[in-house]
Amino acid sequence: MIRKMKSTDLDKVMDIWLFSNIQAHDFIPEEYWRSNWQQVRSMLPEAEVYVYEKDDDIRGFIGMMENYIAGIFVDEKFRSCGIGGMLLEYVKTVKKKLSLSVYKKNQAAVRFYLRNGFMIVSETEDEDVGETEMLLEWCNNE
Repeated sequence: MIRKMKSTDLDKVMDIWLFSNIQAHDFIPEEYWRSNWQQVRSMLPEAEVYVYEKDDDIRGFIGMMENYIAGIFVDEKFRSCGIGGMLLEYVKTVKKKLSLSVYKKNQAAVRFYLRNGFMIVSETEDEDVGETEMLLEWCNNE
């Protein structure tokens, strides 16, 4: 089931956020994610966050800021089960246009978004980590 995040979900969501970022971005020092943990935790309740829950267990979530996808994160135990795709399809039903940034070296994520109808718009350098980020966009043309 996909639903809006509740305040009681925050600890689990932050665990998924931290460990997913560390695993997906092995080219960025782990300390970068740990040092941003508190800032993200304070911002999440203000964002539009949807969680995927099954058997009373949050298995993934998508964070939105208007039409911008801040990220899709899935618990390591449940990756490659279609949860990320379900979360993305859910927000596609409530938004007409979506955009996001993804690190170019995160090829699994780049392939995922391209498979799901996103187009690469531009590339820039994230000066905080010295990595190339790609801006991708999706638009509902119905």
